[in-house]
Amino acid sequence: MQNERFEIIAKTFQGLEGVLAEEITALGGSDVTIGRRMVSFNGDKAMLYKANLACRTALRILKPILHFEASNPDEVYNTLRNYDWEQLMTLSTTFSIDSVVFSDEFRHSKFVTYRMKDAIADFFNERYGKRPSVRLNNADIQFNLHINNTTCTLSLDSSGESLHKRGYRDAQTEAPINEVLAAGLIMLTGWRGESNFVDPMCGSGTFLIEAALIATNTYPGIFRQHFAFEKWPDFEPELLEELYNDDSNEREFEHKIYGSDISVKATAIAERNIKSAGVGRYIELTTQPIQNYETAPAQGGIIVTNPPYGERIAAEDMEALYEAIGNRLKHVFKGYTAWVLGYRQEHFDKIGLKPSAKIPTLNGALECEFRKYEIFDGTYAAHKRATATEPPKPRPVRSKDKPRRDEKRPFGRGDKKAFDNKERKPFERKERKPFGDKERKPFGRRDDQKTTPRGEKGRYERRERPTSFDKRERPTPPTTPNNAEGHMPKKTTAGSRTRTRKNNNENK
Repeated sequence: MQNERFEIIAKTFQGLEGVLAEEITALGGSDVTIGRRMVSFNGDKAMLYKANLACRTALRILKPILHFEASNPDEVYNTLRNYDWEQLMTLSTTFSIDSVVFSDEFRHSKFVTYRMKDAIADFFNERYGKRPSVRLNNADIQFNLHINNTTCTLSLDSSGESLHKRGYRDAQTEAPINEVLAAGLIMLTGWRGESNFVDPMCGSGTFLIEAALIATNTYPGIFRQHFAFEKWPDFEPELLEELYNDDSNEREFEHKIYGSDISVKATAIAERNIKSAGVGRYIELTTQPIQNYETAPAQGGIIVTNPPYGERIAAEDMEALYEAIGNRLKHVFKGYTAWVLGYRQEHFDKIGLKPSAKIPTLNGALECEFRKYEIFDGTYAAHKRATATEPPKPRPVRSKDKPRRDEKRPFGRGDKKAFDNKERKPFERKERKPFGDKERKPFGRRDDQKTTPRGEKGRYERRERPTSFDKRERPTPPTTPNNAEGHMPKKTTAGSRTRTRKNNNENK
């Protein structure tokens, strides 16, 4: 039954579906269909094993065994309880379940997991009074239940641990990039080993190692110690051994990979990982900051780097770091194509270069962008003309009937219409009617008119304003010994010092 073909699903990161589809097609998969974070295809058992060994951008390789519809967890339970589990496992088999739910009908993926576990347990309890055991880590058989709205797919997980765990990483720095994401980003650039490769901020060396594996076309899965399909009842170890030892697809790499980092600890870890992967002869590693680059390590090539974002890893001055990246790219790496993975727009702005491509991607939970910068001398238009693979399109020929701007156009469109010869009616001036028969009242305000002051409510009588000030009507304040002239004494507060105004007669 080795040549029997069946459906296979490869899971990946968002944005890498196209690259994964190209990989699967090159490996011999048929009926390749791209979905959301997955690629489905058809293949035989050898194709299943090979996909686990060779796919650089796949996270898991699944083998669907059951498709059904369900609108609630109870319907999931009823369908799975009637499934014949004895063709996959026995009472001594340990199992685990991974549920992925994208549905408004199913609110809790863990509850779906519990219902599937109950279905398997009840199936064996009815027959033998015992049930298989659940094992979270390194189970004998691993199930994947995917629910999209009401469409359910039950699959066998042939990979086990995620395929990003290649097996060559002995140690790691803080916040290393995922191996599958690193390989996918390199493949998105179109680089396959035809030029030099540089990562001036390499960290633990993930980009360097994945670039070496791509350049030599070495399967990334050869470093793993175990795959989940090795515990399946129909596992064929001879077939896996044949695929594992087949190096006919590998090729020679005629260029060089250069890496550096400011941290001595990071370069030491990168050196250990490079040695573990067996690609040390392709990589040159140094310890230096990107600011110290005075000359490029080689003439022409590609730069792929993942500088700090300021989240888990941060430099003392993030803006100065990104300014230095742009400065070195412009003055040192002329003729290179640079790809920078970043998170913050203000950091990209500090690079000071116009990107020719922007690819959105997820690095963990961070929504990042993978930007391309073409480093060249002169203007961008001249660079495009020099690197163009197709001849420029000819300019459209101007129609002879269409006048140019410097030509005078006739006024209006079409012939002018002549005025009619009809006699015009004479203008008759009509006499104006007199303005009413009543006499107009003189403008003025009546003496008894009442006014309302602005800002106040109510109506008050108008009072005549006095024309002169009569001193005799002014009330005279009472005289005191300290106020001989009759002025009101100034109010003072306790403890304050006042100055008494002197009499004018005393100043004379």
